[in-house]
Amino acid sequence: MKRDLPVSFAIATAWGACVAVAAYGIVRGIQFFLYPDPNPATLVWSAHAGFFWRCWTCAYAGCLAAFIAFVGARRSPARAAQSLVGAVAVAGAILALQTAMFP
Repeated sequence: MKRDLPVSFAIATAWGACVAVAAYGIVRGIQFFLYPDPNPATLVWSAHAGFFWRCWTCAYAGCLAAFIAFVGARRSPARAAQSLVGAVAVAGAILALQTAMFP
């Protein structure tokens, strides 16, 4: 049982990273429409750095997902690892779509 702990931790970390990447693409797409970035040439100073807060928000979501995935990975590491394959593909597609459509 103790041997499964590092494997479960690694799978949960991978899930957290996958969710953080997908969340970044989704959050950036939403912010593109709701809160358009100001023109940097006319902006002298801003207290809000959008990229910084987007990254921290998505990292927070990824950490939450990792805790949840750890429980699932402890129960069935094989199932959690197999479902991670599809999740990585979806996260990659979301990020590619965000990069192409909403720079």
